[in-house]
Amino acid sequence: MRVVVQSERFDAGALLDGFGAGAGAVVTFTGLVRGDGGLVALDIEHYPGMTERALTSHAQAAMDRFGLADVLIVHRHGHLPVGEPIMMVATAARHRRAAFDAADFLMDWLKSRAPFWKREIGRGGPGAWVAARAEDETALGRWG
Repeated sequence: MRVVVQSERFDAGALLDGFGAGAGAVVTFTGLVRGDGGLVALDIEHYPGMTERALTSHAQAAMDRFGLADVLIVHRHGHLPVGEPIMMVATAARHRRAAFDAADFLMDWLKSRAPFWKREIGRGGPGAWVAARAEDETALGRWG
């Protein structure tokens, strides 16, 4: 299991080299900054130490719940222009269903509970801080 919080861009291919060796399935998801509504960038802040502990705890919960062979979470902070990768989740399991479900479980939690603060940057400058959306909360609720 590995959790990384960094400002630097990551290379998903390099991160997956050797990940999940011996597992029957590897699922990955990479989130990108979308340019919806004139958005030009996101500023993402976190509290070092606390954020890593929270992500590690939830990665362990996914390992236990889905019987995973491995988990990787990479999340960026700082100023991220449209098109930049924000985060990546990879799960490795004996069977595909567990790998898919675990990746979905982790994404629902990251979208609604992970301790990051995101501010939208538009053409006119900084805008609103981004709150969890109702559909993200609903998605998280299905995991009990």
